[in-house]
Amino acid sequence: MILRRAGKFVVFFIVVSVVLTTMAGGGWLIWQQLQQIGPSSPSQGMSRDALEMWLVSLYLNLHQEELTQPLGTDDTPIPFSIAPGETAGTIAQRLQEMGLISDAELFRLYVKYHNLDANLEAGDFTLRANMTMEDIAHELLEARFEEIQITILPGWRLEEIAEMLRDNTDISPEEFLTQARQGDFDSPVLADRPLGTSVEGYLFPDTYRIPATADARQLIEILLAAFDSHFTPEMRQAAAARGMTVYQAVTLASIVEREAVLDWERPIIAGVYLNRLNPNTETKGYLQADPTFQYAKGYDPATGKWWNPMGLEEAATIDSPYNTFLYPGLPPGPICSPSLASLQAAVYPAETDYLFFYAKGDGSHVFARTYEEHLRNQEQYQ
Repeated sequence: MILRRAGKFVVFFIVVSVVLTTMAGGGWLIWQQLQQIGPSSPSQGMSRDALEMWLVSLYLNLHQEELTQPLGTDDTPIPFSIAPGETAGTIAQRLQEMGLISDAELFRLYVKYHNLDANLEAGDFTLRANMTMEDIAHELLEARFEEIQITILPGWRLEEIAEMLRDNTDISPEEFLTQARQGDFDSPVLADRPLGTSVEGYLFPDTYRIPATADARQLIEILLAAFDSHFTPEMRQAAAARGMTVYQAVTLASIVEREAVLDWERPIIAGVYLNRLNPNTETKGYLQADPTFQYAKGYDPATGKWWNPMGLEEAATIDSPYNTFLYPGLPPGPICSPSLASLQAAVYPAETDYLFFYAKGDGSHVFARTYEEHLRNQEQYQ
């Protein structure tokens, strides 16, 4: 900035700085600065940037008291926000107008000299009148974004996540569903996801603190990153060893999530479904999983729920590839966000010869090897 002025002002500034510094006993400081610059000097071709920094250093030292003395003693918190793209100059001017610093230009030069201007981030801060100019400059290096807490429960489908976002955030549920179903995301866990499919199943259920300003895409990227960190390389290798892609493992895990209540049963239920996929068994490759029918049926206005109990008489009423009573094999994709326990169950299933299970009414299940045994279990626990 100083070098952009007319030459006479530069010369005048240098002369005045030298005189004032000498008067203040700063001759030694000038000598030190020259030593740091090396054998070159302004007359010997010192670079413009080096000369500017040398002059700024002199100026800051002359105003050291202003930099290190607060304007007041009040420690009342004062909110201060930096907008995206705001410059150090406009920030400094606002600080001066708020009575937090005495000299906006001095503040701007300070952050520039210490290379802090490039690190000032948009965000929300808490400042105080009893902070020095140096304190304020360093405080602004760490953005304190307003955050909100959200919880995604295991077993939720995309629409349920959207409803939670509608009630707890400013994220548009419609935009969330559009991004989740059509967005293009660069995440390693989606590498084998078929083209045109949603991110259903990959939005890892957990409690998160997210920026209050986050949009739908940013949220999905956070959830995908969480999934990536939890679905370990060892789990991916275990899935591959069983001949499953990550997408198939997540699909199976999502069904287990909607069926299982007790964690210790999850590997057994996963094993049952894998056994059912074998076309040479009694089930002939049909999963016959209630949750897949419930997913295909979707929201029921009569109950106000997305997941509704299924009667056997309903099995053939919905023609959907997600209806595993009508279509063999795994459904086209995941039906919900599975927990880590269900993901682990899908890649580390229990090795059994069970083909059927029936809910006992207390959260647990009774397992059977044949359909006849399964019918007897139904009679006992109905």
